[in-house]
Amino acid sequence: MEKAVLVAGSGISGIGAVKLLRQVGREVILYDGNESLDREEIRKNAEDASLKVILGELTGEIIDRIEYCVISPGIPLDVPFVRQLKDAGIPIWSEIELAYHYAGGTLAAITGTNGKTTTTALLGAMVQNWVGKDRGFIVGNIGIPYTQMALKMKEDAVTVAEISSFQLESILTFHPKVSAILNITPDHLNRHHTMECYTQVKESITKNQTAEDWCILNYEDPRLRRFGEHAKVRILYFSSRQKLEEGMYLDGDSICLRFQGNQYEICQTEECHLVGVCNYENIMAASGMAYCLGIPMEIIQKTVREFRAVEHRIEFVEEIRGVRYYNDSKGTNPDAAIQGIKAMTRPTFVIGGGYDKGSEYDDWIGEFGQKVKKLVLLGQTAEKIAACARKHGFQDIVFVSDLKEAISYCAKEAKPGDAVLLSPACASWGMFKNYEERGRIFKELVRQLDYGN
Repeated sequence: MEKAVLVAGSGISGIGAVKLLRQVGREVILYDGNESLDREEIRKNAEDASLKVILGELTGEIIDRIEYCVISPGIPLDVPFVRQLKDAGIPIWSEIELAYHYAGGTLAAITGTNGKTTTTALLGAMVQNWVGKDRGFIVGNIGIPYTQMALKMKEDAVTVAEISSFQLESILTFHPKVSAILNITPDHLNRHHTMECYTQVKESITKNQTAEDWCILNYEDPRLRRFGEHAKVRILYFSSRQKLEEGMYLDGDSICLRFQGNQYEICQTEECHLVGVCNYENIMAASGMAYCLGIPMEIIQKTVREFRAVEHRIEFVEEIRGVRYYNDSKGTNPDAAIQGIKAMTRPTFVIGGGYDKGSEYDDWIGEFGQKVKKLVLLGQTAEKIAACARKHGFQDIVFVSDLKEAISYCAKEAKPGDAVLLSPACASWGMFKNYEERGRIFKELVRQLDYGN
């Protein structure tokens, strides 16, 4: 008798896994440790009235029926029920492992602390301009669960996936043809505990790659340069600071690619809609991946010139009474928020603060220089960030109770020629469902200013 598959977690990832497994005819048990959830609501979300739902405790009787467990990325691997499963010899699959198991075609996968979403969206646009939207798929953390699309991916499909460290923790056979690790800076240390562990998880995107595959790495990240020296996969670097003999690099205002004796100019920086060095790095990474996939250079060049910024990542919102407003809600850690500061060319009011992921803010504050006029703080980390700012001699700090008050303050105090940048350096949890909701509300509030509301 075939055993059942346990899906742990009843959120978007878990429901996506349930739907995929039911489509391929597997018996599924959905488990969530939160006893207060509504079983009927979960079945409704899963569009499966007969779905077996277990809440609270996972019994030995259930464990005996399980072949493997698909775990949602938000669930740490050191919680008691996961240890129970491991002790019973039950394999733990991430949702991307499940999707990869059932998907066909070629896979390109992107990870890194920052820049994943923009790079994924840009490479995805290149792929779709190459093979069409019916064969080109853009999935993962960018918003469309990999599991939701896996069965549509035939052998001629080309998939671009944004992959988080949480998803990489439980891969077994997951094997991209081309991967990228954009950068590694401190993040999610409340989950991974040490930088060494976090780095190893990121590097595991190459775990099943071979000498026939490619990995794109940031030459200016010392951890990744060391990793590239002994990786078993073929390495192609990108650099925003120096010309490379082989790879992608920034040469003045030109983004260039040297590859196997060929040299190309991908674009002039003034030709593209993405701003800031961090985005030029994203262009380099996406272009290198595209070229390794076999996408013609003219498609790469045309796509880069036409591509517009991803929502919530240094996204221009409006110019109101001479003040430019930018939404960088995806700046959920200090290193990402540094890129937002670097991209600003005007005196800037920075709106920061949110959920505390255990980050330190010294490097972010250190980037302020003469550029930041005011630091407007809200959320759980406000006092912690303020203390760090004062330690570095930055005193222009304002505390507000919520995002609406922050925007009202900035609108009142900013002068023509200034910028207002939402770049929190923190997660959104506690005040918002996610960084997308935070960014959308920011944009709505800014646009209300324009209408005088």
